[in-house]
Amino acid sequence: MADQLIIFDTTLRDGEQSPGASMTKDEKLRIARQLERLKVDVIEAGFAASSNGDFEAVQAIAQAIKDSTICSLSRANDRDITRAAEALKGANRARIHTFIATSPLHMEKKLRMTPEQVLEQSRLSVRFARNLCEDVEFSPEDGYRSEPDFLCRVLEAVIAEGATTINVPDTVGYAVPELYGTFLKNLRERIPNSDKAIWSVHCHNDLGMAVANSLAGVKIGGARQVECTINGLGERAGNCSLEEVVMAVKTRKDYFGLDINIDTQHILAASRMVSQTTGFVVQPNKAVVGANAFAHASGIHQDGVLKARDTYEIMRAEDVGWSANKIVLGKLSGRNAFKQRLLELGAQLESEAEINLAFTRFKELADRKSEIFDEDILALVSVDVAHEQESYRLVSLRQHSETGERPHAEVIFTAEGREVRGEADGNGPVDASLKAIESQVNSGAEMVLYSVNAISGSTESQGEVTVRLQNSGRVVNGVGADPDIVVASAKAYLSALNKLRSKVERVAAQGGGNV
Repeated sequence: MADQLIIFDTTLRDGEQSPGASMTKDEKLRIARQLERLKVDVIEAGFAASSNGDFEAVQAIAQAIKDSTICSLSRANDRDITRAAEALKGANRARIHTFIATSPLHMEKKLRMTPEQVLEQSRLSVRFARNLCEDVEFSPEDGYRSEPDFLCRVLEAVIAEGATTINVPDTVGYAVPELYGTFLKNLRERIPNSDKAIWSVHCHNDLGMAVANSLAGVKIGGARQVECTINGLGERAGNCSLEEVVMAVKTRKDYFGLDINIDTQHILAASRMVSQTTGFVVQPNKAVVGANAFAHASGIHQDGVLKARDTYEIMRAEDVGWSANKIVLGKLSGRNAFKQRLLELGAQLESEAEINLAFTRFKELADRKSEIFDEDILALVSVDVAHEQESYRLVSLRQHSETGERPHAEVIFTAEGREVRGEADGNGPVDASLKAIESQVNSGAEMVLYSVNAISGSTESQGEVTVRLQNSGRVVNGVGADPDIVVASAKAYLSALNKLRSKVERVAAQGGGNV
């Protein structure tokens, strides 16, 4: 029989460390439900000790998700571990994931601890966690750049204390596949009790090799868990991409010889949900989930695919959630059909009130746009519903621009329930509109990103705009969608301002939890 490969998704923890990608509790819960639908084995829901907001998100996910193991990260200290255990109460299956740095550089410069102190702290922390939770994962941060002799001592000790999973992270994306796989293999061969734990890989993508390194850790190193994120989301250049690892293992089962639990038909829905929630657009040529992943422009390729699909396609588009029939609803569609499509897309809403609100938005959009695509529906849920209760909301926008004249915009929006009117000139209608809003808000925020993406493929398409703002060390993303790109821009700007105003601030933990 083939071995089982465990898929450990850390979109909600490590993925959220991308600048501006932090999510609300409701957004995290919505994505967690989609991950459960995807049949992810382990969901790392957050870093419970880092903030009250993260604690509440981990707690809510632990109580709502029944089929996946729910995990919380913690530093190797009693306070963090206790906080993680408290957040995980009520979970069907819970895991505490504790970590401490083991590389000479990190121990000396960051921790200011001796190797012996790190060894003792590792042992005591796993022992403490094991008394609170049966499933304990241990990660030596910057493990790949650690001295093998010392790393063997640490890992042997934590397995003896009851660690059930050992994760060897390439924290800074320094590894190359053959060397990383061999490094893991040597650790497992040298550590006497290595067979008492499941071995895991967690690779960052700084050199573009996170997926290759992870697969080498599996094939050469014998790892049986891969830590990854939807769309490869994560700080710096991101993490190992879940969809790429999963489809590599499924497509090349002849080589890897591994079974996997993932229901791949829900991959695309998960990708879209994460993209539209965080504002991180998926590049068109992204493997598996990019818009061009199954497109053929070459005449020779097109001819081959028409004659026999497997001439140029190694996967079926429908196996990962792509559908040839994208148009699903129109303005004559009823509420039940809309609700059913939400369920099929994995966009479960918490209450009938939220469903009614989303349906109202859907009807408004259908009056303006003849064809409604899955992407449009997900945008309605991710953008409009998620921020319905926020401080700022767009009421109306009027702008004028013509060749040779300076564009002018007038924007009316609500601020804490009170209508506010702003006017401004700008270099273009978008610039004028955002300056009109800022003239009344006076946030002082710096815009570090403005991005426009067409949700579907025609001039009638909704535009999805991402605005990234930075102020006083905080970085947030706002997302807005509308057939009018100027309106979408105003919505995105107000969405970002709402996040800047949020009183729930995330507290950066030691090392950023970057394992």
